[in-house]
This record gives sequence, C-alpha cells and structure tokens, in this order.
Amino acid sequence: MTQRRKKTIGRRQFLARSGAAGAALWALSPTARVLGANDRLRLGLIGGGARGQELLSQALKLPNVELVALADVYTRRHDEVHRVAPAARAFRDHRRLLELKDVDAVLVASPLHCHARHFLDTIAAGKDLYSEKTMTWSIPEAEACLAAAKRSDRVVQIGLQHVSTGAFADARKWVADGVVGKVTSVESWMSRNTPRGHGQWVRPVPPDCTADNVQWDLFLNGRPARPFDAFRFINWRLFWEYSGGNITENMVHQLSWIMGVLDLPVPVAAYMSGGVFSEKDGREVPDTIAVTLDFPGDLVVSWQSTFSNSRYGLGERILGSHGTVERVSGSTDMVTGRLMSGVRYDPEKVNRPDGAAVVGESADQDHMANFFDCVRARKTPNAPVEVGYRTAVAAHMANLAYRQKAPHQTSTPSVVKYTPAGVPSPASASSMPISRRSSRRSPTGSFPRPTPSARKRRASTSSSM
Repeated sequence: MTQRRKKTIGRRQFLARSGAAGAALWALSPTARVLGANDRLRLGLIGGGARGQELLSQALKLPNVELVALADVYTRRHDEVHRVAPAARAFRDHRRLLELKDVDAVLVASPLHCHARHFLDTIAAGKDLYSEKTMTWSIPEAEACLAAAKRSDRVVQIGLQHVSTGAFADARKWVADGVVGKVTSVESWMSRNTPRGHGQWVRPVPPDCTADNVQWDLFLNGRPARPFDAFRFINWRLFWEYSGGNITENMVHQLSWIMGVLDLPVPVAAYMSGGVFSEKDGREVPDTIAVTLDFPGDLVVSWQSTFSNSRYGLGERILGSHGTVERVSGSTDMVTGRLMSGVRYDPEKVNRPDGAAVVGESADQDHMANFFDCVRARKTPNAPVEVGYRTAVAAHMANLAYRQKAPHQTSTPSVVKYTPAGVPSPASASSMPISRRSSRRSPTGSFPRPTPSARKRRASTSSSM
C-alpha cells in the first residue's frame, strides 16, 4: 500500500567528484568535420520512439539537414522513421551508428536510463549532441557527462526548450533590471488528467513488440537481467529502474526556466512528498507530488503536480519584494473560462508605487535551430551541459528524498554508496544514506550565459555504465 511521505535530502554527498569512480582514462575524440553556414548537416538519431520522431520532425523542417542513420533496439521504430527518412541506415546498436564518418551530430531521445551511455559514447565519437532531458538517470551519471563535455570541444544542447522561450528572456530581463526585488519564494505547478481507469503514460503494447524484435539486453543497459517484458519495455516511464517519473519528465523543464531566470546553482536541500494516488495501476513512480527545494541565498522553490486534475495547467510565480513574475500555460481562468498563457510582471505597490504591469512580448527561439546554428558557428547553445547538469542534480535530489523516506532533520554522515561503475544500482537506489544539509554553493557556479565560442578541450569517454 502506498503511504504519504515527507522527506528531505541534502546535496553534499552528491557533489563529491565522481570522476575517478566514473571510469577509465578519457580518449582523444576524433576530428569532426567543420561545417559552413550553408553546409548540409548530417544527423544520426538514437531512440526513434514518439519523442525521437517528434525531434526528427523539428530537425527536418530546418534547411540543409538530413537524417543519415538511426539506432533503436526495437525494429518497429526503424520502420516508422523510414517513412520520413527512407534512405537512413538503421541499427539496433547505437555504437554502429557512432562509427559512421558521415554523421556530424546526434539526437538522443532514448529512455532516460540510457541517456548517459548514449551521451558519453556520442562525445567520445567526436559528434555534436542534442540530448533529451533529463540529461541523466542519476547524479553520478550527471557528473560523468558534465566532465566528458567539458573535456571536449563538442557542442551539447539539452532538450530543455523552456530556456529558448521569449518568456524566459523577458523574465530574466525583469530580474536583471531589479524590478522584481528580493526573491525568497517561487511557486510552480504542473497538472494533467486522464479518464478514470487509464493512468497517465500507460500505452498499449503493439503486437510486434516481441523478444525477436527488441534487443532486450541493450534496453536493460546494465540493469539486472530479467525475461523480456513487453509492457515494461513500452511503459518504462512507470518504473524506477528506467525512469524518474514526473520529476524528470516535467518538473525539470520548469526548473530550467526558474533556475535560469534567477541564476540559481543546485539546491542545498530537497524535500518531497506524495505517492501513487490517482491510479493504482502497478506503477512505481508517484502521480501526486509536492516538492520543496532550498537554494542558497534564502530562497525556496516549490513544485506541485497531480495527474487527477488539469484545470490549472502549468505555471510559475516568482514572488519578489518589488514585483511578481507569472508565467502560465494551459490554465483556465475561473471566471471567464478562457485559456491563459504568456508571462507578465506586476509591481508590488508597497515598494514600487509608480510601477506598472508589463506583459512579455519577446519572441520564442527555435530550440533545435539554436542547436544547429551553434554546431555550425561552434558557439554555446541556450541549454548547454551545465544547465543539464544543474537541473538533473536538482531533480534527482527530490526523487532521492522521496525514495529514502528521509526525515526533515538529519545528522547522518555524508556518504553515498556507488557501484564500482560509479552508478547507483537500481536495487539500492532507495537505501542510500542521507547527508546532513549543506549551504555550500554549486562548484559549477551560476547559470551560464552563452559565450562567443565553445571552449576546446579533449573529448573522452567511459564504457563503464
């Protein structure tokens, strides 16, 4: 029976460097082709499911882009992708794709638990990388991916599209201009609903989803061996072995927006309560969630989510002493019934008596086009690896707090158990010790601003996962 929980976890144990535990020596990456502004960009796709096909559709709408290869463990995905890119070579093993010399950049849209392996192997192969969020399944994997990217000269974009919105640019400007004032609290939420008896994310299993058509061992990616399970394969988001639930599916998007607008490092502590309350359908990840994140500088960010009501959609409120920044998407006004969206600023008259309300007007950027532009110009994209790292750490801290059933206050020594590969095993993920809270800032500093060119470093890889 699922019980209500209220937990907290600090970050000191998570931010210890895990490079030594993460792998062997890093190898120099191959030399990549230098692209001009009008050169054709040749793509590889790892993970050809629904999200991968969505990203591919976005990519192929842009000029001078073609898909030359795809990799997916399920042969059905090969057939689906071939409908839009019939000439693309297809593989089950992503390493075959990465061996190709005519692949310039790779889109990764595999299940979450495979992200880090595909990230590290792509960087090692000397390819530029667009990786779906959340960047990794675990904190040690986030450390390893951050280190690999920083030692390379590859362009890395994480699929955190909210930082490419006009609302993001407007809110950052209002904060930088000082009209928001001192911020001590941020409220955020995300709501969905489905017909009763049909839980969120539950998908039917296609009749061709069989052991013959799925490379099951590659999907498991180092998890304990088990007989092929078609339901588990199609509905991986429901299980902790492969997923982080709605924290890594949706909260991470809103965190990227909040942390970016306010230039926040990783949190100093995380609390999470909730459970499987909406539909008792065998899922492991919670469908009803309340998260609180403590950040340096006396700031609390809260996030709530339910799969039983969609009225208020998705949104954030940044509550400052001099004004409020509110962004909403998909919520419904209680009085008029109209759909509300966009970002706005409203002054706090007690501190800004002459302030006026402002509605954001900046245009959105195309997140995929931003990646391709940066590949050609060798610049830093809107959501580089540092953004992926900080949002991943924050998300995993929340999930670990929930899974470890940690009390609000703890003086447990700062220890985290890793497997020899530097990745917590799925079986032990819920039994890791809790650390005492820390007020130290993230070693990676504040939210990065794009620089004129990507820094060149040696690229390296590890096959330890």
